[in-house]
Amino acid sequence: MRRLAATFLLLLVTTGCAPASGAQGLLRVSSFAYVLTGYPGGRLDTVAAAPHDLAIVDLSRDATVPGYFTAAEIAAVRESGKKVLAYFEIGSVEEFRSEYAGLPAELKLNVWPDWPDEHFVRYWDPRWWERVIRPRVDQAVKAGFDGVYLDTPLAYEEIDLARVPGETRHSLGRKMTDLIVQISSYAKAAKPGFLIVPQNSPELRHHSGYTGAIDGIGMEELFFRATDQACAADWCAENLAEAAALRARGKAVLATDYATTPANRRTACAAYRRHGFAGDVTTVALDLVSSPCEGKE
Repeated sequence: MRRLAATFLLLLVTTGCAPASGAQGLLRVSSFAYVLTGYPGGRLDTVAAAPHDLAIVDLSRDATVPGYFTAAEIAAVRESGKKVLAYFEIGSVEEFRSEYAGLPAELKLNVWPDWPDEHFVRYWDPRWWERVIRPRVDQAVKAGFDGVYLDTPLAYEEIDLARVPGETRHSLGRKMTDLIVQISSYAKAAKPGFLIVPQNSPELRHHSGYTGAIDGIGMEELFFRATDQACAADWCAENLAEAAALRARGKAVLATDYATTPANRRTACAAYRRHGFAGDVTTVALDLVSSPCEGKE
């Protein structure tokens, strides 16, 4: 959930060998780097050189359609032995995205208080699929990404219900699940083995079709909130339990925690190993390639 008006980058990377295919390959990922801004020179050289198992980068280097990363750029990262996932949002839209200006006003809902240049949307409206989501999936496939990393499923919890009469949190959760299933079916038909990884909202697994549609889930702040705050609220334990349930169903968990002290870093890395998660301990700005967890750190 880090959207900055520059370029964004989420990365997860490997050392040496070629990536395994499909969901099983995702389960072999042990560490990743998640970077949403700060691509030096607008290039992916730092991603290709990073010592992780997988890279998640924004679909676009500068949040515009003309700025989409090319097939040659993604191939260069994959040739270094990494899987690469394309980041984009599915339940909201930022004002600095190319697609924003052309969206019908009625598709845009309330502003996200934490991100005042971002609007939740009627993600169940066919026009959202046709104008934004399908073109993004098409671009991810065309550019040679291994899969997509889908942010803001949590829109179903944040939309102002007064703006959508007749809807409930349950109905909005069902509609978010339907969108994820639609993305999965469409992308996997176009490219078998294409990976589908939503971020946060693991409780959507209770809606039919969700678990079968995804290959893994990205989770923020399971152990440390921004920054260096132990995640001790009730929702922290709930998220961990839901993520662990997905892991037990054979889905990869890519956990991102925001900590800077060596002690907190060691604690997070130990938690990843204990739960069988891939992990990235990084800074809230998500503007650098973090060091991977190592050994018994």
